[in-house]
Amino acid sequence: MRVDQPLLRRSAPLSLQCSYEENQPLVIIVDDDVSVREALSELILSAGFQSTSFASTRELLEADILDSPGCLILDVRMPGASGLHLQSHLAENGISKPIIFLTGHGDIPMTVQAMKAGAVDFLTKPVRDQTLLDAVTAGIAMDAERRAEAAITKRNIKRLETLTQREREVLHEVARGRLNKQIAFDLGISEVTVKLHRSNVMHKMEAASIGELIRAWETLPAQMRQVGPR
Repeated sequence: MRVDQPLLRRSAPLSLQCSYEENQPLVIIVDDDVSVREALSELILSAGFQSTSFASTRELLEADILDSPGCLILDVRMPGASGLHLQSHLAENGISKPIIFLTGHGDIPMTVQAMKAGAVDFLTKPVRDQTLLDAVTAGIAMDAERRAEAAITKRNIKRLETLTQREREVLHEVARGRLNKQIAFDLGISEVTVKLHRSNVMHKMEAASIGELIRAWETLPAQMRQVGPR
């Protein structure tokens, strides 16, 4: 069965691209050898995952599907930009897509470079089916975890944006482990006012305890955990 699908090329409608994101993970295969793409697609399909494939990194980038959940299987050496170049390009653009390298031309320096840059695995052809599927499963799990963390961060950023400047200042001090009386002294307000602000912060951040509030605080980007001069 041919499962080397051109479904997600540039001509694919946006609704089709979204359907992948809303359903199961998508394993994206990039290899210039059509027989390899077909074999890998069949293997991925047999394991119950969706797959799509491309002959070059340029085709992949033009398809605009990297936001879909899942992982990448990349050949290292291909016409045009290599798999390692694509890995660097994605990192430079803040795209943390799990990557599995599969190549017949690997060497130790290449492997070290790929793994240091965050690759899930670096496999050489021929590879056992189960070895590749284990790497794919690990890549999908890694992507799911990153997406869950990103969703939590996004949620907490939205909650943080509902705080007043003074409430943010109190939150910052609470996260530092400061006591109410210390916060009151530092901010030049009464301890009662500190308690009121802290209560508002707990409510707006939807935290049931100080520990939960601090955990939410720690999910925020570093720049958002800074409080400007009063």
